[in-house]
Amino acid sequence: MENKHSKSQVLKHSLKYFLLSFTFSLFFSCAVQGQEASSSDKKALKAFEKAREYYASHNYPLAKEELNTALERDPSFVEALTLRAYIAMDEADFMLAKKSLKKAVETNSSLIPNNLFFLGEIELKMGEYENAKSRFEQFIQQESIQENQYSRAQESLRRIDFALQAKQNPVPFDPINLGPEVNSEFSEYFPCLTVDGKTLLYTRRLPEPNTPAGFNEDFYVSNYSNGNWTSSKNMGKPINTKLNEGAPSLSADGQLLIFTACELYGDYGGDRKGFGSCDLFYSSKKGGNWSVPYNLGQTINSRHWETQPSFSADGKTLYFVRGIRDRSGNRTGDIYFSVLNEENYWSKPEKLNANINTPGNEESVFIHPDGKTIYFSSDGHLGMGGLDIFVARKDSTGEWGKAVNLGYPINSYKNENSLLISADGQKAYFASDRENGFGGLDLYSFELPDAFKPEAVTYFAGKIFDRKTNKPLSAKFELIDLESEELIVESYSDPINGSFLVSLPSGKEYALNASKAGYLFYSENFNLKETQLGEAFEKNVPLNPIQLGEKIILKNIFFETGKYNLRNQSKVELNKLINFLNNNPKIKVEVSGHTDNVGNQQANQILSENRAKAVVDYLTKNGVDSSRIQAKGYGDHKPIADNETEEGRAKNRRTEFEIIGL
Repeated sequence: MENKHSKSQVLKHSLKYFLLSFTFSLFFSCAVQGQEASSSDKKALKAFEKAREYYASHNYPLAKEELNTALERDPSFVEALTLRAYIAMDEADFMLAKKSLKKAVETNSSLIPNNLFFLGEIELKMGEYENAKSRFEQFIQQESIQENQYSRAQESLRRIDFALQAKQNPVPFDPINLGPEVNSEFSEYFPCLTVDGKTLLYTRRLPEPNTPAGFNEDFYVSNYSNGNWTSSKNMGKPINTKLNEGAPSLSADGQLLIFTACELYGDYGGDRKGFGSCDLFYSSKKGGNWSVPYNLGQTINSRHWETQPSFSADGKTLYFVRGIRDRSGNRTGDIYFSVLNEENYWSKPEKLNANINTPGNEESVFIHPDGKTIYFSSDGHLGMGGLDIFVARKDSTGEWGKAVNLGYPINSYKNENSLLISADGQKAYFASDRENGFGGLDLYSFELPDAFKPEAVTYFAGKIFDRKTNKPLSAKFELIDLESEELIVESYSDPINGSFLVSLPSGKEYALNASKAGYLFYSENFNLKETQLGEAFEKNVPLNPIQLGEKIILKNIFFETGKYNLRNQSKVELNKLINFLNNNPKIKVEVSGHTDNVGNQQANQILSENRAKAVVDYLTKNGVDSSRIQAKGYGDHKPIADNETEEGRAKNRRTEFEIIGL
């Protein structure tokens, strides 16, 4: 499940198609057409013929013995060098393949033109761009080359030109190892982070000799405290098992975990049954305890390979990778998404558009908490050679725009993936096996260049509790964009401790509503249009039980200064009030208007009465029985704050809602 390809794996995957596309007899057409071989040494020719026979029957050890004999007799025997290179490529020994092909083309580049092609492919995948460019330019000048190879060579030349240009224009990149508290002698990869940046969860690959794979992948957690990451701890049961867990995605508040497990059709035992080679599972956290994981079901999971989930911060959309094997046995991945509807069912997954998915391989998807910026790895878009990291942004119509390469040296000739971006858009995290690490893949962070940053997102955190008893409550809360009336976040507080944590895109004004059966709903608003980067909001939310005389301030009712016309932003709150009254049909209420003490007292009294009446009129026009509600204005007679300050006066200018009958 580890999303890390060694250099040999990358080369083998990229070259396999071409090696399967041509038979060995085509590479050595000289032998079947009577063309004179490049060697005149009879013993070398005899050994080569035996090697060909062994190769045809897939007996590589004996084939290599005969090739060694042939090349000892004639070190410049092009056909023998070529066959040794192809066997080396089959066995993922690409250094030997490159050495053999280089010797073959230096001896005679036109005898077997495909040698130029495969040597160029190897050099490209090893980051030897100038050498690779020379090979492909020579190759396309050869006669009788196949059309698909010609097209592939032209595509490789485009990649080489891109890579050379990128190296001449590097982007800022200074990766910092997260340290021994997070990293170990083993491999760490696939990080995910809560929206407040305080909880890091990732995969660690541990040796497990008594398993078929020889290793076990478990989740570890580290917390950020006082400027440092704490010593990571194994998540333990019921998430981690003797089998592999990988590619985790946390919800913004860290209360929901979606991850990959590869338990094919339940054959490996345990409770986590699968529908395909790898499936997505979920677990929810209550208090400090995680639930037993459940399969996300056949709407999401299929007979194919589902992995690398990324759950949007608004709790509505799941992005993931589905891999399908082609006729040649290669598995390529595409990025899909599914939306959670109002009945909490997942929609049928759909592929992201062609700006994201290509005929190549896409993987390692990450949707930023802004909901509009996606990061992913791909070898199908123009890049440095292997899997590169790209960013794409959603336009005003909801479509994903063109993918943009993050540039060199963030991307290199190796495979780059596992990218994670903090909520404020400043810091990126990724896995790398670069030198001077602690062992295998380590997790690193770096400052993300401005050109690739998402919209800044902050967070709102707190606890919901009973105002009378201080008992924590599990309550529904919503955050709504007051201008667009769009529901940004809908979630529930923790049933054990009442806590919540949600992301908030900056630059907007929000209404917060919290509700629970048997309680008055809670009203608050946040104006993030002028907030500083990284500034977060923390506020506890008290809920009043439904009792006679209980009241709340409707903080999202807005009027023009000195007027009683309801502003459009008030509709969000008014509609919540209508829903509350419909759900509690026996309740009778008073809506009251209040002002500060600025201006004429009689004018203030009239204004407060008119504002209360404007609210009641809206309610009755939208179906609330007029016998259940009454309007009353109190002018400046019931202040709740000091009228000597602007802050106090703002609090006194309010609309209240009081229960006067049950």
